[in-house]
Amino acid sequence: MTAFNPPRIAVLIPCYNEEATVAEVVAAFRTALPDAAIHVFDNNSSDQTLQRAQQAGALTQIERNQGKGNVVRRMFADVDADIYIMVDGDATYDAASAVAMVELLQEQQLDMVVARRVSQEQQAYRSGHRIGNRLLTAAVGYIFGHKLTDILSGYRVFSRRFVKSFPAMARGFETETELTVHALQLRLPVAELDTPYYARPEGSTSKLNTWGDGFRILGKILRLFSLEKPLRFFSLLALAFFLVSTALFMPVLRDYLATGLVPKLPSLIVAVGGYLITVLCLMVGVILRTTATGRLEAMRFAYLQTPR
Repeated sequence: MTAFNPPRIAVLIPCYNEEATVAEVVAAFRTALPDAAIHVFDNNSSDQTLQRAQQAGALTQIERNQGKGNVVRRMFADVDADIYIMVDGDATYDAASAVAMVELLQEQQLDMVVARRVSQEQQAYRSGHRIGNRLLTAAVGYIFGHKLTDILSGYRVFSRRFVKSFPAMARGFETETELTVHALQLRLPVAELDTPYYARPEGSTSKLNTWGDGFRILGKILRLFSLEKPLRFFSLLALAFFLVSTALFMPVLRDYLATGLVPKLPSLIVAVGGYLITVLCLMVGVILRTTATGRLEAMRFAYLQTPR
């Protein structure tokens, strides 16, 4: 973009029952980015979230399908811009950091900048959430590669290319994981920037369930593992079946060599079944690898066909 043609910036704020904070978030981003279009997408709130957002001057829409992932899908489809800023409507993220995040995206021609949360208060980032984030980040790093250290951050800046090539299949809080894996799979240029992270204001409550959403995110990671890297996933599954089958088969083989008899026939049957499943897993992995490669190429073409 030139000085005479500045980028169109859209601030996307997914909200569910955030009447205590949404107006504050809209005002803060209006101050930080006065030329940006601020969109609030309400996800069936039962309070005054939508009205407070409208009173604050935001552009508002309603997404009827419940879940943050559904809201992200709608936001990315409906909003047209050159640079997208996604942030939660709970007033825990620092709006002023958006300026530096946008500058970093433009200067280094990145496709995603993630706000790496630096807690300003003890209660801002509960220990359970912190530990869970580290474990899930480590799992994603092991499977897809180490590039990011805060994969569950809800504060991100994206290029148009990223947004319009993102498949957006998640329904709930797993969407941050999906965003991260999309960038890693396409090997897109990404970065992190330290930003302050605050506790929720009084009267505002978190919608994230530490255990429930944590297991859903872990399940999403495993599903993405099987979809995006099927040969590796099914090879590990085949190895597990092979080891268990071998553990069952060796005593049977030992007895047969010693006596010429097979006294543990059930163990032999289970072991043979396990070896068959081992071969089947390897075949499935090889077949699905072709499908995964085609899907990755399609996303890459969609990315390349979208202008910066």
